[in-house]
Amino acid sequence: MGLLVLLYEERFKMTVPDAPTAIFGLSALVIAVSVLLLVYVFIIWDRINQTITALLGASAMLLFGVINHHAAMEGIDLNTIFLLVGMMVIVGMMQRTGLFQFVAILAAKSVKGNPRLILMLLSLITAVFSAFLDNVTTIMLIVPVTLLLTEQLKLPVYPFIFSQIFASNVGGTATLIGDPPNILLGSAVGLSFVDFMVNTGPVAVVCMLVLFVICDLIWGRKMVSSDRARAHLQNYNPYEALKDKVLLAKSLFVLALVLAGFILGHGTGLEPGSVALMGAAFLMLLDCYAHDSQKQTKKVHEAFGKVEWDAIFFFIGLFIIVTGVESTGLLSSLAHSLVGLTGGDLERTGYVILWGSALPSAFINNIPFVATMIPLIQSMAVDMGGDEAIMPLWWALSLGACLGGNGTLVGASANVMAAAYASRAGHAISFVKFMLMALPLMAVTMAVAHVYMWLVYFK
Repeated sequence: MGLLVLLYEERFKMTVPDAPTAIFGLSALVIAVSVLLLVYVFIIWDRINQTITALLGASAMLLFGVINHHAAMEGIDLNTIFLLVGMMVIVGMMQRTGLFQFVAILAAKSVKGNPRLILMLLSLITAVFSAFLDNVTTIMLIVPVTLLLTEQLKLPVYPFIFSQIFASNVGGTATLIGDPPNILLGSAVGLSFVDFMVNTGPVAVVCMLVLFVICDLIWGRKMVSSDRARAHLQNYNPYEALKDKVLLAKSLFVLALVLAGFILGHGTGLEPGSVALMGAAFLMLLDCYAHDSQKQTKKVHEAFGKVEWDAIFFFIGLFIIVTGVESTGLLSSLAHSLVGLTGGDLERTGYVILWGSALPSAFINNIPFVATMIPLIQSMAVDMGGDEAIMPLWWALSLGACLGGNGTLVGASANVMAAAYASRAGHAISFVKFMLMALPLMAVTMAVAHVYMWLVYFK
């Protein structure tokens, strides 16, 4: 590792900062970089759960003295953690209502079981839900319904799963809460819900239109289903999917309040994490107040049982690891080096970040990549005119990471979840087959993002 640092210094004619000495007299810089690289290797290898990997990496940062307990606690972004927990509770409680199944079945019936239109409608529903909830949860709710509909209509599953993976990541690009990389960005930089809708929303809409056209050309126009199967689908009653209409009304009311809080709260200092936790608490109150204490306790346990705690602790471990690397000064030095390579030109730097984020995000889960990039871009502000001047770079990172996540089955958590559901239903998706089609389509959406960046920020 020491040799790598020396080679880096020689290649970029730049001095890596003298990091403090850690345990046993070892360089904190060497330890921090080694831990980060090992964490990436194990996440890619996927033989050990990524949450375990992240927590062990965080433990190594503490045990080897790269950072102390106080610095580790300060490095954990509670706004992101609160936002994730709050939205997971709200969406988990909404799941009990059957709303998502209702919408999917109603959409299929509305087009009289036409496979071509169902392919487009389910993709559109996935994109919309992914924008206003989150893409992983949306996939968990939409894919099982998709499997049911394709089985009934005797249709191939793969085109639907493929299009929904893409739609979930494209839709998630549009808002603050749609995709975990955006949640990280919004919290770290102070970007609001409206900021994302205005800056990444338009390009997400264009990318969805491109997705519709390509998927229709490849699969949609060739799909056929028997009249008998379509007639049977018409017998489905979507209203039977609504299991708890009272909770549905309460959930939609609270979700509307939360979304309003995201939009209006930014200027008042009310962060999205606080808004999400308030909404979760209020929805639990509405669901519990009429019951005795024992029943209330059971309902609260059920609500928090819907939280993906493994994902929460993955984020916590990741925050500590990145804080350790950042404390060595390496990321700041890398930022100066990148500015030097691009000549300090904002447009050139933006394109480097856009494409440089997409390619790694296709093969490495985009969450740890973005967590590492955030402090690196923050360090560029000094050399590029301040925080306001580098705003286009944040949108480049968001677009690159979110759209790049479509490149392979491991590029985003939503992809992994969709493939797992399909495999369980007997429709395993080949990594190579998906990649050979997904990478070119991802490149098309990235080209759209490139043109958008030029027109909006650099023209």
